[in-house]
Amino acid sequence: MTDVDQMSFEDAIKELETVVGQLERGDVALDQSIALYERGAALKARCEAKLKEAEEKVARITLGETGQPTGTAPLDG
Repeated sequence: MTDVDQMSFEDAIKELETVVGQLERGDVALDQSIALYERGAALKARCEAKLKEAEEKVARITLGETGQPTGTAPLDG
């Protein structure tokens, strides 16, 4: 099983969808349901972190006088 902290957003969201599907079907044992829920929570957190990173990168894009991207600015600047 891949370490959640090493997963791309796309891989994490795909696995999260699989986990949710398994839990919704209810065809897994209680212990496995708990493990799936924990994995799902970690995957959700990973997806949220990757989305936040992307939002921060977009927020740092600076535009020139013509409206074209010219680079990035510090997030706190």
